Amino acid sequence: MPNDIDPDDLDPSVLQDLKSLSKENADATAKHMIMAAMWMEDDPQLALRHARAAKDRAGRVSVAREVNGIAAYRAGEWKEALAELRAARRISGGPGMLAVMADCERGMGRPEKAIELGRSDEARELSREGAIELAIVVAGARQDLGQDESALVTIERANPDKKERGMGATRLAYAYANAFAELGQVDKAREWFEHTVEIDEGGWTDAAQRLEELK
Repeated sequence: MPNDIDPDDLDPSVLQDLKSLSKENADATAKHMIMAAMWMEDDPQLALRHARAAKDRAGRVSVAREVNGIAAYRAGEWKEALAELRAARRISGGPGMLAVMADCERGMGRPEKAIELGRSDEARELSREGAIELAIVVAGARQDLGQDESALVTIERANPDKKERGMGATRLAYAYANAFAELGQVDKAREWFEHTVEIDEGGWTDAAQRLEELK
């Protein structure tokens, strides 16, 4: 653990959740959570070790279980991720990381379970961004089952809108284009990949490459 990690770098709402712990334990937990976030992209296994350490210190704190779940998901540990995210939901309530949980079900070869989560009561509580992510995962689960028409319908129900911008809108447009491509509707796929390229300000997708492949 680097000496210059400052627990106060965490979001204030997270620090508030950790106040149920002793000061020493809260600080140590916070440092492990910061390290988990720091390594999530470059070294998922190292991030997971830190996330597990945070969970071990703060097993009754929802955010610690959630961080462990996300880190496990990034590391491809689907079963652990699902268990931790379920635990976080039991502690704090609400829809939680429903899209990530659904994707874990896909990762374990259970697309039907991912579709069930998309139909759950909690799914109706999601924000617009959360609903988009869940729709993308459920559409993927439909494709896993060879249900390409249903995948397109799933994306359409999320209401792709060419006026929207941001990561969520970009990912939804990409998923819409991909759904058309899977059905062999090349003109519509090209239209939505072109739109995705236009709004993909952060380089979040490979839409430009997909568009080239359709030419």
